Amino acid sequence: MAARLLAALLALLLGACATVPQGAPQGEGRFVEWTHIAAAGLPDQRVTIWLPPEYDAHPDRRFPVLYMHDGHNLFDPAKSNFGKVWAVDKTMLRLTAEGRVAPHIVVGIWAPGPDRYRQYLPKFAADAARGAVKESVEANSNGGPIVSDRYLDWIVGALKPRVDRDFRTRAGREDTAIAGSSMGGLMSCYAIAARPDVFSKAACVSSHWPIVLPETADANRAAVIAIWRDWLANNLGEPDGRRIWMDHGTETLDANYAPYQQAIDRSFRAAGWPEGEAWTSRVYPGAAHEENAWAARLPEVLTWLLADR
Repeated sequence: MAARLLAALLALLLGACATVPQGAPQGEGRFVEWTHIAAAGLPDQRVTIWLPPEYDAHPDRRFPVLYMHDGHNLFDPAKSNFGKVWAVDKTMLRLTAEGRVAPHIVVGIWAPGPDRYRQYLPKFAADAARGAVKESVEANSNGGPIVSDRYLDWIVGALKPRVDRDFRTRAGREDTAIAGSSMGGLMSCYAIAARPDVFSKAACVSSHWPIVLPETADANRAAVIAIWRDWLANNLGEPDGRRIWMDHGTETLDANYAPYQQAIDRSFRAAGWPEGEAWTSRVYPGAAHEENAWAARLPEVLTWLLADR
């Protein structure tokens, strides 16, 4: 009798230990790789997609999507340029477990190696550049055409429809965000301004507003700032439910960004965007221009950007 009672109690204990609360799926999610994607007028593209654990745990549920540039630097240090990553999946797991944001699908679009600059630099900025700034743009693009318009068209017209078709997404603009750093920060701000019908949230992290090397930009600062001021005045429009995060550090390349970011901030104020609600601009003292710094502030970035309000 005692032995049977002990066995029954042990079975109950093991069963209790094996119980997973409903709605709290375990695991780290899973990855899907799309390689050698042909894109008209662009180098072949590559995409790494992270599906949160809730995706498989709740097969009737649909998910918002975060598109990110420099996808090779997001998840796996072995695939990154410098052995450092944003660790987006780990941050999303933590924020979701804490109830700070809803689970998101993350679509990491790899940068095309030496073509990164001409794919990420907004074409209007290249077209408006003059003198030494224009010469620097041409040198940085290795003589090739600036293809950021084609890149944005490919994201909107080919990549997003494929993601929405192949996965259970919430495809509306209110559930579609875009993010990136440095040149990817420029591309993210350009995307949400140029295609407000598609994106309602953007994180523009350590954005390279000078567009060229800092010494060239600083020698022509008024002209570079005017490029952004004029374009934003004509294209930013009303907030209309959009939300934009901007930031920079104070070390390495980020040490050059303050005067440019301050000018961008003035453009947002001039356009009547409510600061702190529709947009924010943060400074991180001591933060450098690199993935570890971006990973460190990513929880704050994503909570502000993606949390329901």
